[in-house]
Amino acid sequence: MMVFLLLGLGLPLLLLLLIAFFYNKLVKARQFREEALSGIDVQLKRRADLVPQLVESVKGYAGHEKAVFEEVTALRSAAGTQDIHDIKARAATEQKMTQGLANIIAIAEDYADLKASANFIKLMDSLIDIEDHLQMARRYYNGTVRNLNILVQSFPGNLVAGLFGFAAQEFFELDSVADRLPPHVSFTASGKGEPA
Repeated sequence: MMVFLLLGLGLPLLLLLLIAFFYNKLVKARQFREEALSGIDVQLKRRADLVPQLVESVKGYAGHEKAVFEEVTALRSAAGTQDIHDIKARAATEQKMTQGLANIIAIAEDYADLKASANFIKLMDSLIDIEDHLQMARRYYNGTVRNLNILVQSFPGNLVAGLFGFAAQEFFELDSVADRLPPHVSFTASGKGEPA
């Protein structure tokens, strides 16, 4: 009789402890994902703050490239209004911003005085630093998403995830293989860079 009583109380208690254990793991994984998403947001904000300085620096030398400058400025404004949790849209906007910045850099290659400017060099160093931090933030985010998705999709975590509404999350990635390629800049005999 005592064995049945212990089993009757012990099994539900064990089940409750397992549910609590996996629930807490899911919450922890979700919080790491949110932290990582915030890290990406911080780096994108740093880059967005640098864009006007870079645009103005190059614009002074290449005013005739007005369309490129307007496009990058518009992308910067659009990026600031996007929902932080809309990963696909943010990745697409970020890729367009990266391409726009590459176009500005390609334009800057045409101007030796600009490339030699201490202000431009400082801006480029800042941009490189931000891009490096952005890459690290994206890798960290994708790692947290991987960990959360493993918990959500594997047994018995999937049972607890379904019970409490946890779902698999999207990775921060590029849609097109072509978008993964770096922009190509070739140099003519005059030493001026031209986007290929």
